[in-house]
Amino acid sequence: MEPGSAGGVDRRRLLGWGGLAAAGVAAGAPPAGAAPGHAAPEPSGHDRIPPDTRPGGAYDRHVAELAARDGFSGVVLLSHRGRTVLSRAYGMADRERGIRNHEDVAFNLASASGPFLAVAVLRLVQRGRVALSDAVGAHLDGLAADIAGQVTIHHLLTGTSGLDAPMPDWQRVFHSEEEVREHHRWWTRQATLVGVPGAGSNGHLPGAGAGMAMAAQVVEAVTGTTYWDHVHEHVLGRSGTTRSGYFTRTRWLTDERIAHPYMRQPDGSRVDAVRNLDRGSLNPRAPGRNPGRGFIGYASGDGFATAPDLVRFARALGDGTVLDRPYADLLTGAKLPGSTPTSFRAYSGPLHLVDGRQWVFGRGGGGGGISVNWNVYPDTGWVGVVLANYDDIPLGGILRREEQAVTGRPVDPPGGD
Repeated sequence: MEPGSAGGVDRRRLLGWGGLAAAGVAAGAPPAGAAPGHAAPEPSGHDRIPPDTRPGGAYDRHVAELAARDGFSGVVLLSHRGRTVLSRAYGMADRERGIRNHEDVAFNLASASGPFLAVAVLRLVQRGRVALSDAVGAHLDGLAADIAGQVTIHHLLTGTSGLDAPMPDWQRVFHSEEEVREHHRWWTRQATLVGVPGAGSNGHLPGAGAGMAMAAQVVEAVTGTTYWDHVHEHVLGRSGTTRSGYFTRTRWLTDERIAHPYMRQPDGSRVDAVRNLDRGSLNPRAPGRNPGRGFIGYASGDGFATAPDLVRFARALGDGTVLDRPYADLLTGAKLPGSTPTSFRAYSGPLHLVDGRQWVFGRGGGGGGISVNWNVYPDTGWVGVVLANYDDIPLGGILRREEQAVTGRPVDPPGGD
């Protein structure tokens, strides 16, 4: 057992964190055009499943209608206390080979893989190998003196480092893991301090992602392994995920269980972003952001996961598998105010209150042919996952429907999206 791991924690004590450690699956009937889904047996009392979350409910119908007019391709999943309530898959994972999307297909997460980094860092904090108050210069060399002495790991994880850096070269095609690592090392050493660390979010700056890359480099410096190997073993592996990780472009092209991203083009067509590297700049929603160029994703994004694996990851956070309870609470606790009175920022990403009654935390991501989001409702044990290999789905509308279904709030009238 790894020193400082959660293996000695009383798991029964931790089951109260939204009850995410429960398990069980039963079958449900899909609508026309959907891959087979699942539904849990009907609980009783305060655990009763809202009807709008179930097969044939309002949320299910909404996504089915989008898919029927080619407005959605991917997987949606709703899980309650570890039991799958709804799982649907639509569209093609690989049009060229005729492979359909299904529950066990992994999707590129873009920046929605950011919480993997936060968990990796907090595991090191939990073991006493890193402090959140450490200046980055305590672990990394070659940085500007003001960055090395003033920017802390806490600042990196909250996006308040005050850093900016030149935009990465999205047009460059990489060919090895080492080439990706070296490029990110070069990129972070070009960073400059343009704001006061801790004074506010610098997420709007072009090079803000350099802070995430620095945090990953801290993980590498402390552990002596690559960021990818460490996350695969100590974050994803410990969570029980089976189809998730940081995959190379070569594997993306050959593995039948990884969805290809289809970018909308100005002429209305969609192009495979992995097979057509030279057409990445044609996507008007994400100029030049072709995920197929990167060879393998780094800390700021481009990990892969299946919908069931993201539920497993959420459960692992809730039962002490990857982080002891105090550090899991630290991961998802409010750190900064958001843009509304009920929204905040945590180490894992956005956090907000629903009707002032329950917390929702999660992370979204997008890029060429990518629109994804996963939400955890820790007070009630729900997890909602949306993984799409289109970049033009109405993700905001889908997430509103998810939240309304899970919380039992009235569904928006037709045309509300």
